[in-house]
Parts: sequence; C-alpha cells; structure tokens
Amino acid sequence: MLPDKAAFQERLGALPLTTYKAGETILTAGSKTGLLLILKSGKVAVIKDQVKIAEIAESGALFGELSALLNQPHAADVYALEASQFHVADAEALLKEDPVALLYVAAVLARRLDSANRTLVELKTQVQTGQPGSEIGRTIQKMERLLSPGASSLVYAGYPYDPFDPSRA
Repeated sequence: MLPDKAAFQERLGALPLTTYKAGETILTAGSKTGLLLILKSGKVAVIKDQVKIAEIAESGALFGELSALLNQPHAADVYALEASQFHVADAEALLKEDPVALLYVAAVLARRLDSANRTLVELKTQVQTGQPGSEIGRTIQKMERLLSPGASSLVYAGYPYDPFDPSRA
C-alpha cells in the first residue's frame, strides 16, 4: 500500500521551511530534537563517528525519523554542504495526526529493511559459493551502511526513491 503522492505533496507544502547555510549543523549526534526533516533542496553530509558516510542531495530524503520513532538521540551529525532547505515537522505530532506522512515514513523504512534483507542474502550466497574475500568485504561494508544506527536517511539503502512509484515495489 503506497501513500497518495498528491496528498503527501500537499502536506509537505503545509509544513514550515527552514534553510541552512553551507557549513551549518542540521542535526547533532546524541541530541534529541523531536523533529522530522524532509529535504526539499540542497546537499548535506552525514557524519558518523567522524567518518562521512553519505552525501545526500535528493529531494524527499528523511532525517530524524528513527530518533523520533525509537525515542532515542540522533545517531549521526548532519551538516549542510550547500544552502539546503527542509520541510520541518514536530515528528510525534505529524506521525500521530497524519496517516499519509506516517505511511510515507513506513514505506521508506520498509524499503530500507528490504534492501538490508537482500544484501544479507547476497552475502550468504557469496560465502556459500566461495567468492573472494574482497567481494565479501564490499558486501559487508554495504550491509554495515544499511544497518548502521546512523542510517537515518534513505541513501543508505540506495535511496532516495519515490515511494509512490509502484514500479519500485
């Protein structure tokens, strides 16, 4: 079941926008903001334990959803690499009151889990067929990115993607 794209876009349009300048901190590891941020434009870096694990420039990428859903601090730092604009929502209120937004977040997380499961199958197959250690190592690194506690954006699973596109199901 996919959320209605027009309804989701309408809801995004109703959310306030916040702009960050290049170099500004958007989220800090260890903090709890209670915010759900949805990238509208720009480019950000995700830093986990002083290692850049992703650069994200895709509209629709989510930030803060795992912190909000699991009631835990953010697991990574997020910085603007260029002027970046976000739709900003109180995560708890939005997810409790807006079934379309909740379905969007659920679709993102379901795709991320599906990608992690596919990578696990890939890894098991590589081990069972005796693939070279370098190939297995690359798959393990891919899995680590997918399952990292800092995997709060869509990019870790090969996203962003359009959760409204049934051909991606």
